[in-house]
Amino acid sequence: MALHRRDALRTSSKRLSSWLLGAHMLAFVPAIALSAFWIAGEHALVMVALGLPILYLLTGTLNEAHAAKTREVDATTGLPMIDQLENDAEEMIISCSEAGRKSALFFIQLEEFEALVQRYGQEATGALLERLGERFRALLREHDTVYWLGGARFAILIAPVPQFELESAVQLSSRLQSAAEEPVSVNMQALFVSAAVGFCLSTRSPEGTASAWMRASETALNEATRNNPSSIRAYSAEMGETSMKREALMREAFFALDNGEISPWFQPQISTDTGRVTGFEALARWHHPKRGTVAPADFLPALQDTGQMERLGEVVLYGALTALKTWDRAGFYVPCVAVNFTPEELRNPKLAEKIRWDLDRFDLSPDRLTIEVLETIVAGSPEDAAARNLAALAKLGCRIDLDDFGTGHASITAIRRFTIERIKIDRSFISRVDKDQEQQRMVSAIQTMAERLGLETLAEGVETSGEHAMLGQLGCAHVQGFAIARPMPFDDTLAWLTQHNTKLGTLPQIRGGTAI
Repeated sequence: MALHRRDALRTSSKRLSSWLLGAHMLAFVPAIALSAFWIAGEHALVMVALGLPILYLLTGTLNEAHAAKTREVDATTGLPMIDQLENDAEEMIISCSEAGRKSALFFIQLEEFEALVQRYGQEATGALLERLGERFRALLREHDTVYWLGGARFAILIAPVPQFELESAVQLSSRLQSAAEEPVSVNMQALFVSAAVGFCLSTRSPEGTASAWMRASETALNEATRNNPSSIRAYSAEMGETSMKREALMREAFFALDNGEISPWFQPQISTDTGRVTGFEALARWHHPKRGTVAPADFLPALQDTGQMERLGEVVLYGALTALKTWDRAGFYVPCVAVNFTPEELRNPKLAEKIRWDLDRFDLSPDRLTIEVLETIVAGSPEDAAARNLAALAKLGCRIDLDDFGTGHASITAIRRFTIERIKIDRSFISRVDKDQEQQRMVSAIQTMAERLGLETLAEGVETSGEHAMLGQLGCAHVQGFAIARPMPFDDTLAWLTQHNTKLGTLPQIRGGTAI
């Protein structure tokens, strides 16, 4: 709030200064001169008549000189930078307010720019930025300004015009985006980038300050980058409210991870043959003291945005290994626990060594830990850091499950290369499998492929006893889903295991498609 008050005060001060030093004030010179004559005589009249015009002339000259001196530009791109943008935006707000005109502020983000830097180097990507700055300027009018904000971001400030509506801004955004995405030739190589654009019309700025206008444009850009590549978003009041809620959730999630509100919950996996527990999957859950359970779809992006996914992985892994030791001490045999890692975590060069150290610390054999990976990881290059980590973990003795099988592009060669032991058949193939013959044929085909490759299968998302029974008949060895149990906090697993083991003696078992 204090920052907002300072921004408002600075803008008001500039408006007052602009008004006092405006050309219209020269109209008051005769009145001021006459007053000086009546009060102090002829000498005062001469001083006022000559001094005021000279003062206005000097003030204007000094202001222009100061502006020229302070308008620094980036050495690489030749563009003014963020400090200049804030100054210009303040002046633009004043100009639009006084003249009843309109403007817009655009933010442009080059997506996956760091990958370009790593591949082509600073010199080539610097040339790319310079070329894009030239392209942007070529699309604009003389008094519109392009700024470089550092990294992979540009800003464009539109000079005041009588009319500049949403449709015009969207059209300009599309042209800017197209200019950014045209290949740039650097050192005989074509560099390609995609660009997201967010903008805020001056008429939609939430406050009459430069910083608020810039924040609004950045909010629109952030919303664009969260969507599909090459997205364009315009700021609106609703977007601002959503952004504020998201930021509040990010702060809450950050502290929730530290104080234990976010922890692993466990969903059992059982054998379709014997009914015995063959493992648990550890899933991150947030139990909010006021809101109750917060959906992973809400808090995982918040942790991603705050860079806390690695910390979350540590919490889940520690909880999973602790659970295994506790079940062992309580006399329950749980062969393994499955944990999920994000692609970023899997690319951590220290991950395999850290997991080995954690297993030693808990005195657990590596085969008690299952690593679940998505098809997108398995389909990647074998030279990728994630691929090297998975190879190291498989060599260590950890089990590797291929998650959401059937939704990606993993090849059989990749499955063999990563020493996959089990594939998890995605819920999309499981739904209504007891009633839909097409679903049955799909599961049978997956099962046949897995058997030929020497892999086990686990069906996830099993929600009915009918699906459970049919999957057993089709040869799927393991099942997981609400039909068996919902994810539960660790303390509830002990009671569930007791009840489940008690019921095993009375429940029918399925072998070879026949209930016995």
